[in-house]
Amino acid sequence: MAFDGIVTRSVTRELGRALTGGKVEKIYQPEKDELVFFVHGPDGRVRFYASSNNDHAGIWLTQEQYDNPANPSSFCMLLRKHLQGSRIVDIVQVDTERIIEISFESRDEMGFRTDKKLIIEIMGRHSNIILADIVQESLKIVDSIKRISIDESRVRQVLPGQPYEYPPSQGKVPADKVTEDFLASLPEGRELSRTILDSVSGLSPVMARFAAQDPDPREICKRVAGLISDVDSGRLCPAVYLKEDDVPADFHVIRIPEYEERYNIRAFDTVSEAVEWYYLHRSASNRVRQKAQTLDRSVRSILKKLRLKKQRLSEDLLKAENSEKYRLYGELITANLHLIKTGDKEARVTNYYDGSPITIPLDVRYAPSKNAQMYFKKYSKSKTAIVEKKKQLKETDDDITYIESVAGFIDNARTTDEIDQLRTELTDAGFLRRRKTKGLQKKQKSKPYEYFTASGMRILAGRNNRENDELTLKKAGRMDIWLHTKDIPGSHTILFTEGKKPDETDLFEAAKIAAWHSKARGSENVPVDITEVRHVKKPSGAKPGMVIFTDNRTVYVTPEDPEKCVK
Repeated sequence: MAFDGIVTRSVTRELGRALTGGKVEKIYQPEKDELVFFVHGPDGRVRFYASSNNDHAGIWLTQEQYDNPANPSSFCMLLRKHLQGSRIVDIVQVDTERIIEISFESRDEMGFRTDKKLIIEIMGRHSNIILADIVQESLKIVDSIKRISIDESRVRQVLPGQPYEYPPSQGKVPADKVTEDFLASLPEGRELSRTILDSVSGLSPVMARFAAQDPDPREICKRVAGLISDVDSGRLCPAVYLKEDDVPADFHVIRIPEYEERYNIRAFDTVSEAVEWYYLHRSASNRVRQKAQTLDRSVRSILKKLRLKKQRLSEDLLKAENSEKYRLYGELITANLHLIKTGDKEARVTNYYDGSPITIPLDVRYAPSKNAQMYFKKYSKSKTAIVEKKKQLKETDDDITYIESVAGFIDNARTTDEIDQLRTELTDAGFLRRRKTKGLQKKQKSKPYEYFTASGMRILAGRNNRENDELTLKKAGRMDIWLHTKDIPGSHTILFTEGKKPDETDLFEAAKIAAWHSKARGSENVPVDITEVRHVKKPSGAKPGMVIFTDNRTVYVTPEDPEKCVK
């Protein structure tokens, strides 16, 4: 758990330098538990991000671009009413807890000064963002991003109109008030780091282990005081600690010898840069994963239905293709009308094609001639069914191919914006119901992945089927190079030649990118088709991203992360 009291103290100082005295210009709420503030600070315009999400709760200065939903939530509208246009007068940490208070000063409609506080509580699943009125020496809750009623917690309610109460301290001593006498009084018999963790606020488990390297109370006190001093004096080393596969394991603002021995280190200039990079690159990012899982379940359900439909159509087609016997039955009944009587259950006749005896079932309600007509009609309907079933089977196969391509894009999606665009694509294609939303919907912009080869040639890869069509049919020139994994769902990848002939190195670098942005990302020797864009055509009525091509050659490559292998 990286966002401990030490990191919170560091972020508070960083926010204070960038925001104190600044004016709030805009407030967005990209997700139900996230806020973005645009502030004109002392050194220009800056943005800070605050989240109460269970998985990535925290606050930091951000460089990311966040969408402003067309329909803001009621809490966002409340914040705009009370805070937009106000001044940030102070930013403090409560003791050494993971609580940051941002004080605002503004004027109401009558011109009277009003003081508000935005309280960010960073406490895992109990995280919250609360707007409170400063009333004399106390705080009164205006509203919160998460309301907590008495049914949810008997310890503390967070509801509009209630007085604000700080979370219970559990009897811990703030890290900046630890003394040798207090440490000497701690009970023995337990692991020292665990005792420190349970007795001192603001320390994460790794910080408690760091402080407990020497059991002498003087040394522990010295180490804890050193942590506080390093933060207050700005002697920081913001870094993200990476596993061998470059998956972020943790981050902190000071050097952690325990981690330096186990992980690779990625250093940053500021605390906010380290925190943001950590949460954006962590594979368990809740925002992307939750949205992807929800859409993935829908896609899997669609695929299951399509495959069942294909199975039934195949069975019906097989039955229709075995309908030649109905024509034979009709002919043999007609040829033997003189031998068959009305009311017979069956007719035993000789097949004049091969001389073998054959028994034909009859409907006792009808005359022999009527039975013959029924068999001819059944034969005719089967022939029509063959044409129709083959057509439906082709359409179902195309749908399956298309949905499998969407499933591949979901697996490789990096951002919630990509998930939203895939949902919109499926909705427009008629596979998902359109969600009821108020107001105008913003048109989603095309933002394909962009890379450059070692020689400087530009490469774009689509993030979804719509972008695939736009890249291939609109953005690419006729002589540019088109690449796609052979018979495997993936991105259309375009190597822009700008009139130059690419060499084999450029082609193979682009092929690796095409393989990376496909469902075969984790495989080896992936086949990639290469041709010029002028040889790629889109059939009339084809699904998004579906094309045909000629004059291609196939190369085999092992996918590599373009962020690592391409400059």
